[in-house]
Amino acid sequence: MAEVIAQEKKGGKQNKKPIRVDMTPMVDLGFLLITFFMFTTNFTKPNVMDLGLPAKDHNPNPINIPYISDLNQVTFILGKDNRVFYHQSNAKDLNEGNLKETDFSGVKISNIISEAYKKAPKKENFTIIVKPTDDANYKNFVDVLDNIAISKKERYGITDIKPWEKKVYENAVK
Repeated sequence: MAEVIAQEKKGGKQNKKPIRVDMTPMVDLGFLLITFFMFTTNFTKPNVMDLGLPAKDHNPNPINIPYISDLNQVTFILGKDNRVFYHQSNAKDLNEGNLKETDFSGVKISNIISEAYKKAPKKENFTIIVKPTDDANYKNFVDVLDNIAISKKERYGITDIKPWEKKVYENAVK
């Protein structure tokens, strides 16, 4: 606190009293503020994945929907126990022989995307489709999106697994 030190001088002169301010409480307050801001500040940047979404179409009945043939797409099915399957088939042609399995090690998924892109007849319509099952985990989903980003393909979609795919998938998992 503030403290007044009085010094008496002899003579007819007026006594001047020097004032001394105790700074100890101010230092304590400074340290309290520093610790408060240190504990309430985020030291790391949040990790955010860029998910490209299409612009809103104002026409409820679009006219020019491009047909994507089987060779212009590759579909990844994310399953349980870190398993991932892929195919380039339609509902009539898909069977256990067409549904191939790979894993998340290395750049295997990126290589599969690159090979499918090379075989695509219309490269501008090439699309990657990701279909996570109910048993898939979030880490595998993020890994597939990372591999799509590595392969630098901008056309991809995320959707539910179709019943005909689920049937073939369940037979392959057994």
